[in-house]
Amino acid sequence: MFNTRFFLFILLFSVGMHGMAQDDDLDALLDEVQEKTIDYVTGTFKSTRVINLQSVERVAGKTLDFRISHRFGSLDGGAYELFGLDQATIRFGLEYGLTDRIMIGLGRSTYEKTIDGFVKASILKQSTGKINMPVSVVYFGSTTVNGLKWQNQDRDNYFSSRLAYVHQLIIARKINSALSLQFSRTIVHKNLVATAADKNTRGALGFAGRVKLTNRTTLNAEYIYRLPQREKTESFENFYNSLSVGVDIETGGHVFAFHLSNSLPMIEKGFIFETNKSWLKNGIHLGFNISREFTFRKSKK
Repeated sequence: MFNTRFFLFILLFSVGMHGMAQDDDLDALLDEVQEKTIDYVTGTFKSTRVINLQSVERVAGKTLDFRISHRFGSLDGGAYELFGLDQATIRFGLEYGLTDRIMIGLGRSTYEKTIDGFVKASILKQSTGKINMPVSVVYFGSTTVNGLKWQNQDRDNYFSSRLAYVHQLIIARKINSALSLQFSRTIVHKNLVATAADKNTRGALGFAGRVKLTNRTTLNAEYIYRLPQREKTESFENFYNSLSVGVDIETGGHVFAFHLSNSLPMIEKGFIFETNKSWLKNGIHLGFNISREFTFRKSKK
C-alpha cells in the first residue's frame, strides 16, 4: 500500500513538473517571438509633402496619388489684384508606389512651364522592438525641364540648359503621437545659371515640424535656409529663404492642405532658390494642396 501511494505521488509530481516545464518553454517561446517583432512607426506626416518640402512619407505600393497644388498671388498685390486671388500658379502631379519603400512621380507646373520627374526611396524606417531605429531616412532625387521659350534666340541654346537636378536626404523622427520633426539636406544643380559668378551647384538646409491638433488635422511648418555663396550675386541677394505654415485636413482618401508661404514655385529648385517674396513685405501667398489616392492592390478575402 505504501509503495503504491509513493508511486502515485512520484507520478503526479513528475507530470506537474513536466507541465510547469512546458509552460516555461511556452513562455520562453513567446518571449522569443516578441523579441523578433519589429514595430515600424507610421504617420510621421499625413502626406508626402510637409507643405512644399518632401516629407519622409511615401505612397503605398500599388497606389496612385493624384495631386493638385495651387498658389495664389501675393498679398502685396493689394485690392487691385484682390490680394493675390486674381492670380494663380498650379502644379498637377501623379505619384505611384512601386513598392512600400519606393515611389516615383511626374508633374507639370505653370511656373516656367516646368515638367518634373522624381524618385523617392526609403533607406531606414523608424522602429522599435527587435530593431530600435530612432529615425526614418529617405532619399529624394528629381530632374526638371524648363519649358519656356528662349529669351535670347541669337545664341546657341541647348536642351541640356533647360535641365536642373535635385538630390535630397530627409531625416525625420516621430517624437510622439502629437509631434514630428524633420531635417533635410538638399543639393540643387542647374546646368544654366544667370551669370558666370553664380554657382551651378548650391546647397540648402530644410527644417520642418508637425503638431497634431485632432485625429484628422495637423499644424505644419517649414523653413529652408540657403547656404551662402562666397561671392554675393544678384541672383542670391534678390531672393529669400522659404518659410511656410499650414494645416492638413484628412477626409478619408483625401488630404486637404491649406497654407501661407512666401514661395510661389512648387518644385524644389524653385521654392528653395527662387523665392522672390518676403514675409516682412507682405509677400505671402495663400495656397492649398489636394491629394486623392487610388489603390490597385487586390483585396484579401
